[in-house]
Amino acid sequence: MNDVVGSVSRRAFLKTGATLGGGIMAAGMPLSQAIWAAEGKVLTARANQDVDKLDPAFYLGAVNSEVMSCIYSKLIRYKPGSEWSWELEAAEKIEQVDPTHIRFQLKKGIKFSNDYGELTVRDVKFSFERVIRLDSPSNFDWGPLDHVEVEDDYTGVIVFKTPFAPAWTLALPYGAGHIVSEDAVMKAAKDGGPFGMTPTAFSGPYVFADWKPNQHVLLTRNPEWSGPKPGFDEIRILPIGDIKTAERAYQAGDIDFTHISVDSLANFKSNSPADTTIEEKPSIGIVYVGMNIDHPKLKDINVRKAIQWAINVPQILDAAYAGQMEVATGSLARGLIGYRDKALVPPEGDLAKAKESLEKAGVSDFTVTVDCLNQSEFLTIAQVLQAQLSQIGVTAEINAQDSGSFYTIGMESEGDRWKDMQLIVQSFSNVPEPYYFSATYTRDQIGKWNWERFSSERFDELNAKAITIDDPNERAKLYREMQDLMEDSGAYRYLTNGASPFMYRTTRMQPATRPDGVPHYVAFKPV
Repeated sequence: MNDVVGSVSRRAFLKTGATLGGGIMAAGMPLSQAIWAAEGKVLTARANQDVDKLDPAFYLGAVNSEVMSCIYSKLIRYKPGSEWSWELEAAEKIEQVDPTHIRFQLKKGIKFSNDYGELTVRDVKFSFERVIRLDSPSNFDWGPLDHVEVEDDYTGVIVFKTPFAPAWTLALPYGAGHIVSEDAVMKAAKDGGPFGMTPTAFSGPYVFADWKPNQHVLLTRNPEWSGPKPGFDEIRILPIGDIKTAERAYQAGDIDFTHISVDSLANFKSNSPADTTIEEKPSIGIVYVGMNIDHPKLKDINVRKAIQWAINVPQILDAAYAGQMEVATGSLARGLIGYRDKALVPPEGDLAKAKESLEKAGVSDFTVTVDCLNQSEFLTIAQVLQAQLSQIGVTAEINAQDSGSFYTIGMESEGDRWKDMQLIVQSFSNVPEPYYFSATYTRDQIGKWNWERFSSERFDELNAKAITIDDPNERAKLYREMQDLMEDSGAYRYLTNGASPFMYRTTRMQPATRPDGVPHYVAFKPV
């Protein structure tokens, strides 16, 4: 939901399931119940993109995880508030018994819908091991997971091959930590494989009642939910890609919760819509310009260095965000383990050094393409980048794309488009775990998440070592070196870690968000 950084994180490809009246109706969810829910208290919120995966092993996006958190259960979850912490969800108890074992006890009485019975450790084992068994782009969330031992229906032990510090900050409380019904998935998908947008059993406070692609997601109360009653009878999430359009939709009364652009923040604070509260949260995401190292035009590091030095970051931020953003020093935002005080290339760049690098490469007056999302902030970034590159004799052609096309461009599994990709205006949301960033850029992620095709044996060694260390100061040293390696490759020019302001209608709700402003819908309360 953090629009400044696009909330892209895990990119995805849009696939639809069985339709009913233009949407998808969850198995066992009668239309009458959806209609009943619409008559109660309704939360209407905006997402910056549509859902496209409700399979925890293939969740591929912050928006998907936000929806899954409403319809599935996790052992623990991020706790809403201003400080990063976690709280129990499906687990009654959970503890790290030694560096490679986490023992947990489930709450009793958590039921799956559609007569799939009670959630047991067998489902936990199936869910977690399934992530690493399948060739999932998200399997690194579980790192060195080996298996889950079943002691009885409610007690189990998560076993890692080596110590894995991110278990508590990524694997358990986020997307890949959601628990699905083994029986339901085995029935729905061959060998328990991907099920995309056709979930068959729910264990959370809500069920996935209806989905009309690029129009809305409808969540209604789960009648078999035995936990604390959620505040709203219905949650309706509207995918609105452009944040300016979302702001207008809020002013028109079509939505009651949305993030807002940083350049609109001052205006909204001085001229706030009626019955509206505005909150500002620090983002932990990243916006950057990436370069495909394997493209013939960009193989020479001197060409990449020339582009790095030609980019004046403050100029881009002035144009795209009205100068309201801080310059990023790396992939990790201030406050996260591994934050760097400064980047290797100064924010303003240096045109003389850029031209010197081009001379070393022996090239001049050539053309590159810049791929970006067809949204105002990213288009502006691409346009300023275009002007800056022209100063060193490089012509940039902008390819603005919708989300369905953009989020597959670097994935080898989706065809050969990655071979044509050159420069890209990229954005990631993040979680409070530096491994979430670093695991994206390892060599085994080339063609999956690693779209720049960055390849460094040293980086991979540091990534593997950092997850085994508990001391945050020692971990930080490794993550700072990893960011240095990335930037020194010439393939990355960091722009901003963003900001996360949002507004909501005080007559309708009291929201609950993570410290970075990402919504936790099940904890929203009606007024």
